Amino acid sequence: MLSAFEFCIRAGGVALFPADTVYGLACDAENAAAVEKLYALKGRAPDKPAAVMVFDPAWLPPMGARTTALARRLLPGPVTLLVPNPDHHFPLACAPDPDTLGIRLPAGSPLRGAQVAVLQTSANHAGEPPARSLDEIPADIRSGVRLVLGAGPLPGTPSTVVDLRGFEEGEWLIVRAGAAPESAIAAAVEALAA
Repeated sequence: MLSAFEFCIRAGGVALFPADTVYGLACDAENAAAVEKLYALKGRAPDKPAAVMVFDPAWLPPMGARTTALARRLLPGPVTLLVPNPDHHFPLACAPDPDTLGIRLPAGSPLRGAQVAVLQTSANHAGEPPARSLDEIPADIRSGVRLVLGAGPLPGTPSTVVDLRGFEEGEWLIVRAGAAPESAIAAAVEALAA
């Protein structure tokens, strides 16, 4: 049986939901009308990429062997991984660079196990601080979504964005500092080499 979240996403709606870091907006990553609505609610430029979030490790896209091994150490967790996307999965999330995909698998999510892949972004207007509670989400965003899921206050620090596009050759870079400290990312990389 589908959860309310899965039903909303599959029906083309936009959901407001708690991630492991901040509140987010989510829609079907392959539904152009839903993606357009999400971007309009946020006031986000249509050529700005967004991450794809999954709630079950089986839904992660194919990656190189080293990248997969590191992803297994970092996910689920408060990180967004930028990975090569040679088969151009989820093109609506990748504009303007279809060769790069941002992926998330949140830790401790009440949506764990949901059988959907969503395009997701933080539930705030573009350029504004992320929301750690439902009260911090602008009223026009709350009223513009089909489903609102709350989970009380969240930590409030967005995910750490880690560029793994060169990780098969050992290269990685933190693009945005966030909830996962650089030392934790470095430790996971070092553990692979041991």
